[in-house]
Amino acid sequence: MNQPINMKTKILNIILIITAITIAVYAFCIYDTKKPIRYLPVFGEKSYEHKNGKTDTIFHTIAEFNFTNQDGEEITNKDFENSIYVTDFFFTTCHTICPIMSTQMERIVKHYNNNNQVLFLSHTVDPEIDTVEQLKSYAIKHNADSKKWMFVTGNKKELYDLARNSYYMDAQQGDGGPDDFIHTQNFALVDKEKRIRGYYDGTDSLEVNQLIKDIELLLKEYEYKGK
Repeated sequence: MNQPINMKTKILNIILIITAITIAVYAFCIYDTKKPIRYLPVFGEKSYEHKNGKTDTIFHTIAEFNFTNQDGEEITNKDFENSIYVTDFFFTTCHTICPIMSTQMERIVKHYNNNNQVLFLSHTVDPEIDTVEQLKSYAIKHNADSKKWMFVTGNKKELYDLARNSYYMDAQQGDGGPDDFIHTQNFALVDKEKRIRGYYDGTDSLEVNQLIKDIELLLKEYEYKGK
C-alpha cells in the first residue's frame, strides 16, 4: 500500500533537486557574465584628490596629440573617444623588430575587425622618411583600414615626447632632435579614459595572445560598468 506513495515522494524529490540545480546554474551564469573576473591594473603615476570628505584617485592619462594618418587626415585624441586602443611606435624601413610587430598587430586587428570599441594606433619614430605616402604603402601591405588601424606621422619632438612622457615607451632621456632615436617592441593597451592598462612585447606571440585576453577583460569591465 505504501509503494505508490514512496514512488511519488521519490519523483517529487528528483524534481526538487533538478529545479535547485537549474536555479543554481542560472544564478552562476548571470553572476559570471555581469561581473568581470578581475580588473587590469592602471599604469603610471597617480595622485589623490580630497573633496567633500572623499578621496579620489587621479591616474596618469595620455596627453592630447595631433598627427596625420596614412590618408593625410588629422588624427587627435577625439578619434579615440569611447574606444579602447592598442598602440606602438615603429618605422617603415625597419628590418628587425618592426615587421614582426606589425604582423602581430595585424593579427589583433583582424580579431577585433567587427568590434567598434577597439582601435589601433601606430606612430612612426622616423617622420622624415615616413611621409603620408610611405605610411599608406605600409598600411596597404598590412591590410590596414584607416578607420580601424591608423598609422601616423608628425613633428618628431611631439612624437617622442608622447612616447616617453605619455606612453612610457622609452626610459632613456632625449630631446627628439636629429640624433635622438626610439626603438621599442612594446605594445600598450589604453582604456576609454586614456589610461594605460598593460604593456606587451609585440614580437612575442604568447604576449600578444595575453593582450587579446586582456582586451576581453577590459571590454567585460566596461560592460559591467555599463559603459
